[in-house]
Amino acid sequence: MTYYIIDAFTDKLFSGNPAGVCIVDKLISDDIMQKIAFENNLSETAFIQKNTDGYSLRWFTPTFEIDLCGHATLAAAFVVFNFIEPNLNVVRFKTISGILTVERKADIYEMSFPIRIPEKAEVTDDIIKALGFMPIELYSQRDLYAVVDSEKIVLNYSPDYDKLSRLDKWMGIAITSQGKDCDFVSRFFCPELKLEDPVTGSSHSSLVPLWSEKLNKTELVAKQLSKRGGTLYCKQCKDDIKISGNAVLYLQGELKI
Repeated sequence: MTYYIIDAFTDKLFSGNPAGVCIVDKLISDDIMQKIAFENNLSETAFIQKNTDGYSLRWFTPTFEIDLCGHATLAAAFVVFNFIEPNLNVVRFKTISGILTVERKADIYEMSFPIRIPEKAEVTDDIIKALGFMPIELYSQRDLYAVVDSEKIVLNYSPDYDKLSRLDKWMGIAITSQGKDCDFVSRFFCPELKLEDPVTGSSHSSLVPLWSEKLNKTELVAKQLSKRGGTLYCKQCKDDIKISGNAVLYLQGELKI
């Protein structure tokens, strides 16, 4: 099986968010895909398979299949455009979150993602204890979004994963604020995996509408302030979210399955 590792949401190696991309030529079981993702030990491994109307796309963490992943979708599109169908400029992926399209615009890849508007959530004592601080506001969707009043708080936050794991209603925990040299910043933590995700495209399906309303603008530049870091160019549209970024190849090889 042909395999790639792509650094997404960056234009240089060893930054952004690395994702594995496996090219599936024949049907394999969910169990095998999960074992491959566990063996790869990246936050996400994407599996793509050509069909009559584009590609099917699935995403696996080392321990479970996920419903939506931005950086692995960007990585999968990068592989299609650069190694499988170099004359293609738009690719369609059939996923469990619907049809996702990615358009190549020079060295930028623009993804159309679903809008997931977060709802205002109550700041409870349990949430404050788990987070370790008092947020200005809380929002809930697939993930929990804690709004703070400065980029410095986001940058310096140190998670206690044992405490964050008590917030098991949500898949991930995002800390976010308005940015200094961009529109907004965030960091994203995965309590179940006990790790920080370097750049999380899927969380921006909720972060973009949140900050679009707060800042009263539809085009936003976002930065994720992990150690690796990454930049996302976002646009709030009527029916979807546009999330764009660069990507670079780190590895190309073969898996012996």
